[in-house]
Amino acid sequence: MPYLDADPAPGSNAATFTVTEISGALKRMVEENFGYVRVRGEISQPKVASSGHCYLRLKDENACIDGIIWRGAMSRLGIRPEEGMEVIATGKLTTYPGRSSYQIIIDSLELAGQGALLKLLEDRKKKLAAEGLFDEARKKPLPYLPEVIGVVTSPTGAVIRDILHRLGERFPRHVLLWPVKVQGEGAAAEVAAAIAGFNALDIGGRIPRPDVIIVARGGGSLEDLWAFNEEIVVRAAAASLVPLIAAVGHETDWTLIDLAADRRAPTPTAAAEMAVPVRLELLAQVHKHAGRLTQAVTRTLDERRLHLEGLTRGIPRLDMIVAQKTQDLDGLAERLSDAPKRMIAAKAESLAMLTGRLNLDRFSTDLKRQGADLANLAERSLRALTRAAGDAATRLENLSARLESISPTRVLERGYALVRDASGAPVTAAAGIAPGAGLTVQFADDSLSVHVDGTKPASRPAPKKDDGGKQGSLL
Repeated sequence: MPYLDADPAPGSNAATFTVTEISGALKRMVEENFGYVRVRGEISQPKVASSGHCYLRLKDENACIDGIIWRGAMSRLGIRPEEGMEVIATGKLTTYPGRSSYQIIIDSLELAGQGALLKLLEDRKKKLAAEGLFDEARKKPLPYLPEVIGVVTSPTGAVIRDILHRLGERFPRHVLLWPVKVQGEGAAAEVAAAIAGFNALDIGGRIPRPDVIIVARGGGSLEDLWAFNEEIVVRAAAASLVPLIAAVGHETDWTLIDLAADRRAPTPTAAAEMAVPVRLELLAQVHKHAGRLTQAVTRTLDERRLHLEGLTRGIPRLDMIVAQKTQDLDGLAERLSDAPKRMIAAKAESLAMLTGRLNLDRFSTDLKRQGADLANLAERSLRALTRAAGDAATRLENLSARLESISPTRVLERGYALVRDASGAPVTAAAGIAPGAGLTVQFADDSLSVHVDGTKPASRPAPKKDDGGKQGSLL
């Protein structure tokens, strides 16, 4: 054995070695003869220790070999070791003297063939589906018109240009780009961090939180799109509080993030179409609704006007009300003027009866004098009452005339008109009336609906003064 240097025991040709010497010789032999190798096998019993190192076994039908992935190498791996994953491990063979075993120090891992990828993808899909990450009940609706759109994709690819171009055509919005790698080592971690980062932004902050997130990349092979099948990305998409659109690959490409996202778009361009509506279509719809609203308001105003006119016809005229009250006042004045006469006559008759019954001759002179005074007082009272009733009637006639002069109906009968706007309020000035506004003009006998065309009538020239050198009449 060229690697050992030990003296043979006395009386024997076989040399004696220590355990350490044997272990060291085997370690040097393995490392010097094999060096770096590529080993294909199925991962078994993967375990990540608290130190960050990963311990596993690679096995096939007949044998197995222990493997170690140091913590530094773990962070650089493109895939995470999982039970049953068929891989090709690249590393250096060595021994572990503490257990008298040999092992491979793995520097990189790659999946062994398309079949292994599909099997791994199906197993991961079943696992995440069992946790409810793909349930339709947890998917959030997309906002109708987002103010801010977050995009997670490569900053140099054609994807971001296609999204921006499509948004500009449909409805320009504020776009925040979170640049990430979309394939290779570290891509999955960057995509997951970008989704979590958008969710961590404050609403209304200096960098506002997006109303919707688009995770996108172009098409590629299963290996190229594998970052979007990683568990860390799927869980980040499912945990997103902001509605998320997955647009990974072309129409026929499917990844696990498509199942966890709130909406799946067949292409990045289609994702932009899902995110915003068409601005021109919205404007046309708004104009259509505005026309229908105008028709409804006009119809309602016409119906209310007709109803009001019907109610107006049932209201008695002002002059009829005044005439009725005047007639009532005349009746009261007549009764008031007759009452003193009837009262005096009744009193005189009563007094005469009392005088006759008493037959007091010695009071006859006083009674006559008092009777004369009473008659005089009655006559004065009658004149005062008559004068007061006349004055009251005169004031009532004056008030009635003044009330009649300011009656809106009388003003309209003199050729004036009352103009109201769409809300029924009187219009007192031309300023502020927009062209095309609807107005209602009330005449003495009926009302008309008009629309303002925005033009003003030509000014009428003022009449020339010709007083012939004399001062004109004031009337």
